[in-house]
Amino acid sequence: MGLRVIDGREPASGRRLWGVAGLLEALGQSLAERFSVVAVGGEIAGFTRAASGHCYFTLKDADGQAASLRCAMFRRAASLLDFAPGDGALVEVRGRLALYEPRGELQFVVEAMRRAGAGTLYEQFLKLRARLAAEGLFDPGVKRELPPYPTRLGVITSTAGAALHDVLTALARRAPQVGVVVYPSPVQGADAPPALVQALRIANERAEVDALLLVRGGGSLEDLWAFNDERVVRAVAGSALPVICGVGHETDVTLCDLAADLRAPTPTAAAELAAPAREALLGELDRLERGLGLHLERRLQGLAQRLDRLALRLSRPSELLARQRRALALLAQRAAAAPVRRLELQRQRLDHLQQRLLRAAPALLRTRQARLDSLGARLQALDPAHVLARGYAWLDDGQGGAVTSVQGLRPGDMVRAVLADGTARLQVSEVVPSSQG
Repeated sequence: MGLRVIDGREPASGRRLWGVAGLLEALGQSLAERFSVVAVGGEIAGFTRAASGHCYFTLKDADGQAASLRCAMFRRAASLLDFAPGDGALVEVRGRLALYEPRGELQFVVEAMRRAGAGTLYEQFLKLRARLAAEGLFDPGVKRELPPYPTRLGVITSTAGAALHDVLTALARRAPQVGVVVYPSPVQGADAPPALVQALRIANERAEVDALLLVRGGGSLEDLWAFNDERVVRAVAGSALPVICGVGHETDVTLCDLAADLRAPTPTAAAELAAPAREALLGELDRLERGLGLHLERRLQGLAQRLDRLALRLSRPSELLARQRRALALLAQRAAAAPVRRLELQRQRLDHLQQRLLRAAPALLRTRQARLDSLGARLQALDPAHVLARGYAWLDDGQGGAVTSVQGLRPGDMVRAVLADGTARLQVSEVVPSSQG
């Protein structure tokens, strides 16, 4: 006997049997009548905006209770917002409760939304980011350089997630020459932070890879919270191996992204940034090979030309000997002629000096005679005999000492007077000093 589905408003054999659509319709009507327009406050999680302009998100209880409500905000209502909603934002929404009949899910159709403050997790995120930034953990100056040509990469992620598959697929397609070492760790939940720290420690201790990829897929702020844990952030910043962080989608930003040496928008992008494409490397090798070949060819051509010149010189030794013989003969001629030529030059120089001497001697003699005459005239002018001839007398004390002052004379002293034609002995009768004396 088949099951007959009847409308919920019709009785059937003493009991009411609802069809799914009918039950959901009745529930929807009851909700609409009981909760026509309500206002709800909570924290946004998993916010997405579709290409159509509709927005979908989950509203979590702001007090931390394990309760959430699926919400939909259609394009018209979203266009009236005066801010950009996002995960972790604490908001107040107004709208109506409804049942989404295709899945039988309860949802809240948001007709208006206003900001009510930052959510609890987002507040923690901002406070921790400010504190770690003040310590310099996010400073660009401490970022490590990524290896340009890695041979092996380490991947820290969950082995059950899609992120590992994305990374392995991207590396196999782009850089199959690079080996991969997986350091498994949960990436969500309370066990994730210590496990991630342990994976980072093991990877650094083993030092078997050139760089580390810390990756996981997208999710809400709560889902990604392990990558905002202070322990994990400090482990990333303190890693001796360069770290590329690819957590979530392009719009997701965690503190590990800021502490890592390079942030990738997705796990796939992290794999692409970590290793250069094999095709690009092969192209670069081809270019270097061509350049090396051209350089080697030019070098070989230059050496071959030099070898040809040397071989040409060796093939005609008689020519080389003849050239050397001519050079030696020329040097011998110059050596033989050099003493004669030098002697001739010295003889010419002596003749020239002799002529100059013959011309200079009379002039020098006349000059010296004129000087001698001048000195003789000066000497004659200073001769004392000439002075005595003009009527002057020379007095001395009889012993040859000159009398130049009356201070040394006394009446009765005898002095001698020397005149131009003789001498006279004189006796001092009186001494009269001059008034100037």
